[in-house]
Amino acid sequence: MLKSRHAHDHSCEHGHPPVDVLKVAEARCAEKKLKLTPIRREVLSHLAASPAPVGAYDLIERMHRESGRRPAPISVYRVLDFLLEAGLAHRIESRNAFVACAHRHEGRDLVVFMICDSCGCVSEASGAPVEKDLAAIAAGAGFKPATQVVEMFGRCAHCDAPAEA
Repeated sequence: MLKSRHAHDHSCEHGHPPVDVLKVAEARCAEKKLKLTPIRREVLSHLAASPAPVGAYDLIERMHRESGRRPAPISVYRVLDFLLEAGLAHRIESRNAFVACAHRHEGRDLVVFMICDSCGCVSEASGAPVEKDLAAIAAGAGFKPATQVVEMFGRCAHCDAPAEA
């Protein structure tokens, strides 16, 4: 069963400290002349603080617990759309949830997500080594991908490590 939070003490490659993600976000927004509003910053901070993907309604609950106010779902979805478009977050399709992104890649770059079936941790890696192979497969089928995301499922190094006696 997939847990929504880590049950053990380790950090995933995805789990960037919120401050690092916000620094990347500020720089990227300045480059692209985008505005990082307080609610965008707040949503991004919540995503960055979680090693597992976070759904929109879970974000709303987290924001409510922290600030006492409950943002409207449409507001959170608009923020998530902005973060996706700006390259500051990714949507994990299989989980219908989101993760923060502090990597410097473009929206059309192939991204590989490794999702732990045990703890729910999501690690992100560049798919550059297999990008040409996937492009050839798509071209051979006459398919033109709009986005390039690969989701792999298994066990992270921490969960797969033998238990210490």
